[in-house]
Amino acid sequence: MSWLRALKETARSGFTIERKRLEPLIALRGAAGLALVVGFALAVFGPAIAASSAFGAFQAAIATFQRSWRPRPVLALVSGASLAVSTFVGYVTVSHTGLFVAVLVLWTFAAGMSWAAGSTGGIIAASNVSIMLVTVTLPTSVADAAAHAAMMAVGGLVQASLIVLFPIRRWGAQRDALADALAAEADYARRLRDDPVAHFDPVPLMTARSAAAVTPAQARRRPAELHGARKIAERLRPVLASLADPALGVPAEGLERAWVREMLAAAGSVLDAAARAIRLGEPVHIAPTDLGVLRTPDNEVILVGPPRRAADRLNVLLADVLEIAEGTGTQEAPSGDLETRRRPTLLRLVPVVLTAMRHELRRSSPIFRHAVRVSVVAAAGYLMGTALPLGHAYWAPMTAVMVMRPEFSQTYSRSVARFGGTLVGVGVATGIVQAFEPDARLAAGLAVFCALLMYLLMRTGYAVGQVCVSAYVVFLLGMAGDDWSQTVPERILLTLVGGLLAMVSYALFPAWETPRLRNRLAEWLLTDSAYAATVLDRYADPAGGNTEDVRRALLTTREARVVWQEALETAQHEPVRHRGISRTAADDAQQALAQLGRVAMLMEAHLPSRSADPVPGAAELAQALRRSAEQGAKAVRERRVPDWEQARRVLTRWDLPEEDPEAMPPPGPFLRNGAAMLVEALEDFSRALEGSTNRKS
Repeated sequence: MSWLRALKETARSGFTIERKRLEPLIALRGAAGLALVVGFALAVFGPAIAASSAFGAFQAAIATFQRSWRPRPVLALVSGASLAVSTFVGYVTVSHTGLFVAVLVLWTFAAGMSWAAGSTGGIIAASNVSIMLVTVTLPTSVADAAAHAAMMAVGGLVQASLIVLFPIRRWGAQRDALADALAAEADYARRLRDDPVAHFDPVPLMTARSAAAVTPAQARRRPAELHGARKIAERLRPVLASLADPALGVPAEGLERAWVREMLAAAGSVLDAAARAIRLGEPVHIAPTDLGVLRTPDNEVILVGPPRRAADRLNVLLADVLEIAEGTGTQEAPSGDLETRRRPTLLRLVPVVLTAMRHELRRSSPIFRHAVRVSVVAAAGYLMGTALPLGHAYWAPMTAVMVMRPEFSQTYSRSVARFGGTLVGVGVATGIVQAFEPDARLAAGLAVFCALLMYLLMRTGYAVGQVCVSAYVVFLLGMAGDDWSQTVPERILLTLVGGLLAMVSYALFPAWETPRLRNRLAEWLLTDSAYAATVLDRYADPAGGNTEDVRRALLTTREARVVWQEALETAQHEPVRHRGISRTAADDAQQALAQLGRVAMLMEAHLPSRSADPVPGAAELAQALRRSAEQGAKAVRERRVPDWEQARRVLTRWDLPEEDPEAMPPPGPFLRNGAAMLVEALEDFSRALEGSTNRKS
């Protein structure tokens, strides 16, 4: 993609407005907390401290809107406390430009590195730095700065208290995540009716898994319907796929196929009903005809072999889902999975975050590059704003810190949206001021109203949110005694400077995802092959196998698949030529690896019992897959075509005559067909890359 086209795409993305479900009660609660803090501070301490406290309460509420599974009061408290510390340290050093710039560089670098802990931490840290640049201009003494910082912390405390006193849809995010996973399974079941080899996006299941991790305090209060259903949803996917697959399940046509279609439709309806019940906390409503299709004795007559076992398993799992959705189930995660579902407390999270940040301290890391960019740009923006005869020097670095992200398209789209939103927001706010000349109380009321609009509309688009934020800041600083007449030209110009600095910095010190595509693809190949090999190990040793090994391999390959898909999506918007892999080759390779994972999942759905006999050759095939995958991943990174002769040789030995010394007893048709499909998917992967191996970057 050329630079011109990339700029057009990012600009269009920045001004995109999406239709989202609004949450007026939550927005009203956040605005009410802000109004309480501002009103109290204005009446007791005056406009300056009221402005500081308003920033604390405003940012604390913003933190609670981030996508996080931690309790919302905790997010509000952490946001208010961290902003208070940042403001106090900033004020103590702001009178010495060199020292303040050094502190600013350190603060912004740490904020940039905090993306290693996740997007929520990165967003909160960046917001704290940007607001700190404003609030350090308000106090007049160290004691005054301490009072400002204390009121910011109080703002976070007030927002946290309101969340506790007036809860709105408790566990709503966790309910939505689980309901989305079940709804995705329902949609998958319906798609399998027409496309028996339809692919499934694992992101809803991964999100539900993340949402299921709880702190010890959360574990004691979690609703019964959020216990265990995620694990069942995980088990449903291979059962649905094995029931529909024409190669390893029922024939593509005939009575069995027609009956399976009816079962899949009924399963989709049941899962949708369970998803609605969990999302809304209501009883489950299911049509009797759907239950009749699933539980009829005709299953035992029409279906035989693996499809019959899959149908029986489907009925058991759906019954468990319904019990849990009604709040009467007792499903829980097995003890082996307990640690992965426990979320550390904030204190125990500190060493985890520090370890993650230390891991990213390398030149090739996108997060490290982001931290370097944002710290340099913040310092340069502050020095430029100070040198220019405009006043409000903080607007340039504040803009840069707010818009910069570790990824190209978000940084550029947010820069454009920030400028457009600031232009509109500052212009509208200034027009209102000039028309009505509000006093401190009216300005505070207008600021609270802008915050309410921000909370209500922030998910619809970044540009919309920036209109509200810009007007909010204008009214708030005007309440604190800022000069209204200089608002528009100064702030718009410095906002433009900050946005341009952010965009130029990414062009000069980029972290392109395009050159890393082959490495991401190689990682997915390794994890996908390891998952298939782990499943084969269970066939080779049914008595000594461990289901948790299969489970961990599945989760690992899902993570690698999502990383690849996100990298591919990011690379599409970068102004960089492809480095040895075209978009067509990437799509074909992705389809092949998705098929590899799907076949391994089908084989997992029919793992032998512990009393079953070992399958001859399964261990050899697993070992060949692992060796070939390691060599294949190296070939992908080096722009060569992987070779799968080792795995193909094992399959050939199953087909040799018995008198041949290299022959192995053939397995049953199910495993033989599945193994052949595994190797075929790998060979499709190699064919997909043949057209890109000789292309130059």
